[in-house]
Amino acid sequence: MLKLNGLFSSKKQIAGLDIGSSSVKLAEIAEGPDGYTLQNFASIPLAKGIVADGIIANPNALVERIKELLKISRCRARTVVTSLSGYSVIAKKIGFPSMDEESLRELISDEIEKYLPFGDMKDVNFDFQILGSSDMSPGQMEVFLVAAKKDVVQSYVDTLKKAGLEVAILDVDSFALETMYEENYDYGHDDVCILVNIGASMTNINVVKGGASIFIRDFPLGGTSITENLQDKTGVSFEEAERMKLEKAASGDEQSRDELLAYADPLLLEIERSVDYFRSTYPGKFIKQILLCGGTARMPGIAEALVQRLNVEVEIADPFRKVSADKKSFSAEDLKEIGPQASVGVGLAMRRIGDK
Repeated sequence: MLKLNGLFSSKKQIAGLDIGSSSVKLAEIAEGPDGYTLQNFASIPLAKGIVADGIIANPNALVERIKELLKISRCRARTVVTSLSGYSVIAKKIGFPSMDEESLRELISDEIEKYLPFGDMKDVNFDFQILGSSDMSPGQMEVFLVAAKKDVVQSYVDTLKKAGLEVAILDVDSFALETMYEENYDYGHDDVCILVNIGASMTNINVVKGGASIFIRDFPLGGTSITENLQDKTGVSFEEAERMKLEKAASGDEQSRDELLAYADPLLLEIERSVDYFRSTYPGKFIKQILLCGGTARMPGIAEALVQRLNVEVEIADPFRKVSADKKSFSAEDLKEIGPQASVGVGLAMRRIGDK
C-alpha cells in the first residue's frame, strides 16, 4: 500500500476521506476496548469532471468541495487517510524468489520496469506486501506490488493540503475494502470472498482468501455507465437521464427494475467476466460469497442478477456490521442507507499509522 510514512504522529485524530468521481465521503471511526465506534459520516456530491479516472482534473474545485464537506460534517480531524483508484494506480500480484523485505525493495527499485509499465523509477512511488510462500512454486514467495506516478500522488497531497488537510496514508480503494471486510466479517483460512465496489465511473474487484488479497482488478464502468446507456436510449440530457434512473430505482415496480438491469448489462457482464477469469486462474477455489459496495450496489435487482449469472451468494456489504454508533446520531435505517457508499471510507478510517 502506498504510504507517506514518518510525517505525522499516530496520536493525531485521523479521518478517512474517500474521493470518488461523483462524491467525496468522510468517515471518522474511534477504536476503543469495546471495538470500533462510528463518530462521523458525511458526503458531498462532485460535479462531473472534477475527478476523472482517479486523476484530479480540477484541483481548485475539489478543494472548495472538501472545505464545504469539512464544514458541514464539523470534522475536527486535519489528518486523513485517502486512497487512489482506477488508472491512477497499479496493483499486481507477482512471484519473487524468497528474500527479506530490504532485498526485495532493492530488487524492485532496480528493475521496476520488469514488473510494471513505468519507464523511469524516479517518477514512481511504490510499496509492497509479502503475502507468503507460493503454494505452486517452491522457493518462491507471492508479493502484492502497488505503484503510482509521483505526480499523481503529489496532486492528492497538494490538493488536500490546500483544503487544510495532511495525508498520513495514501491507500488503494481495493485494499480499503479489504480492511473493512477484515474488521467486520468472520472468515476461515480458506474462505474466498469477492468484494465488488461499484462506484460512479469505476468498479473495483478484490478477491480475498482468508482475509488477504489474491486477485485485484479495476475496470472503467459504474453507475454513470448505466445513466449514459439510459441517455443514449432516450436522447435526453445526462442530468435528466440520471433523474430518470433514480426515479426508476425508487419506484419499486418490476418493469422499472428490468429496464434498469438492461441498461446495467455491460457492467454486470464485466463483473461476470472478472469472476470467470479468477475462477480460471485459481481453479478449485470455492467462492463463499460476493459482497457488493458502492452506491450502485443498492440498485434494485442487481444482486439477484449476479446470483443468476454467477451461482454464488451475493449480498450488500455492511461496513457497520461490527461497528457501533451513537443511536442519537445514527439510526439503524441511517446505517443501512449509507452503508454501501461508506465501505471505502470506513476502511480508510480504520487504518492506523504503522499499518502494513
